[in-house]
Amino acid sequence: MPSPLATAGPEAGNRGAITACVILAVVMQALDTTIANVALPYIQGSVSASADQINWVLTSYITAAAIMTPAAGHFANSFGRKRVLLISVAGFVVASVLCGIAQSLVQIVGFRLLQGMFGAALVPLGQAILLDIYTPEERGSAMAVYGVSIMVGPVLGPVIGGWLTHNISWRWVFYINLGIGAVAFLGITAFVNETRRDLQARLDWTGFAALGLTIASLQIFLDRGEQLDWFSSGEIRVEALIAACSFYVFLVHTFTAKKSFVDARLFLDRNFAVGMVFIFIVGVTYLASMALMTPYLQTLMDYPIVTAGLVMGPRGIGTMVSMFLVGRLIGRVEVRWLLLMGLVLTAWAMNDMSGWTRDVSEWRVVQTGFVQGAGLGFLFVPLSVVTFSTLSAAQRGDGTGLYNLSRNIGSSVGISIVTALLAENVQANHADIAASVTAFNPMFHLPTIARLWSPYTAHGRAALDAVVTTQATLIAYIDDFRLLMLMSLAAMPLVFLLKKASGPVEVDHSAIME
Repeated sequence: MPSPLATAGPEAGNRGAITACVILAVVMQALDTTIANVALPYIQGSVSASADQINWVLTSYITAAAIMTPAAGHFANSFGRKRVLLISVAGFVVASVLCGIAQSLVQIVGFRLLQGMFGAALVPLGQAILLDIYTPEERGSAMAVYGVSIMVGPVLGPVIGGWLTHNISWRWVFYINLGIGAVAFLGITAFVNETRRDLQARLDWTGFAALGLTIASLQIFLDRGEQLDWFSSGEIRVEALIAACSFYVFLVHTFTAKKSFVDARLFLDRNFAVGMVFIFIVGVTYLASMALMTPYLQTLMDYPIVTAGLVMGPRGIGTMVSMFLVGRLIGRVEVRWLLLMGLVLTAWAMNDMSGWTRDVSEWRVVQTGFVQGAGLGFLFVPLSVVTFSTLSAAQRGDGTGLYNLSRNIGSSVGISIVTALLAENVQANHADIAASVTAFNPMFHLPTIARLWSPYTAHGRAALDAVVTTQATLIAYIDDFRLLMLMSLAAMPLVFLLKKASGPVEVDHSAIME
């Protein structure tokens, strides 16, 4: 969304109002990435979904946003930025209300898809508007405020979501968008000027459709694979075939078309190519761990939903604190060392989480979450700087779209993978532990154990099975946290493939994790 398209007018005099309205829209979109997390167990009960199915509520939103984000610039150029932004806000609010009144899993997943589709344009268009109305000297401060507004989601999401679910209903985690969206819509209508429309702009529908079909089929494959026993299911084989074929079409079209949806020349830039892989891995580790934490705290730890939200909130505070610190360090400290620090903090947090038991204290959960959030701040800002430092200004528009796409795909794929592994490992661990739980085990001859977990009575066997299931689930969570730790460590060699940033570059705050 290049700034020359902006129409000159009284926007500069209304910068405060425009900034507030844009930030409201961005906060609304960022909030919905995490606000539903703590409500998932309640939504699961209301729509009669299994533990792996309920995560579709998260992945459907992220997947839809991933598909639509790269096309946001084209729609803004073709139809006008203000018009697209208003449609996005209105569509997001309507989809939110529909999520709140949903009565089945299919309905809420479908409406979350609509949320993601309409919300995809809010972050990049909001950033473009702020870049247009502030002078080059003021853009640094504007983008800092903008970046903080994006991080409000991870901070307030779990807290607000927990309070609303506990005191009113989980449906209000979606209804809350009605008020926020209405204020943002009215403000944008009143203060934001329309941009000129480029009626000659053409979207590469072949590339866009092939990429969208690849992402959608891959996500369905990952979400339903464990439930349908992977390639033993005809449906899964079809979804895998569609994903492979559509990706092949996308690659061939990208490298042969005169003007493709994705500029393949971007990947000739080493920093950008490495940054795309890097942000994918970071996307996997961050939101996947968030998806694991909610059921861990509420199901295994028996935390009330408000308490779960409160102990998860400091994760976002850690990110905000580290972002301000990193903003001061960039230019003084080589960004590759900052990236290494972020990976070390993330790996430490995951390693600590892999040692948790049901007796872990609330303070330790808060402390570890804060460290993980701080690691995120050390990763996203320097990674944004070094990834785009070697791209030309003309390439950065397409580059930021692909960068956000890679992050979103990493997030949705990560959630699907850890959820599938969790379900499989619970069953495998249960079988392994149960193999040692027999009536011939001498431990069952002890009076205390025989009174609680006797294998000779129905009550005792039920209690024993519950204990075995709890331990099997705990081990499965530990395995997932350990996998995320290993992925963080595996990303460290990528740091040394990055070229040193040759000079200052604007930080792309839209690339920060919502």
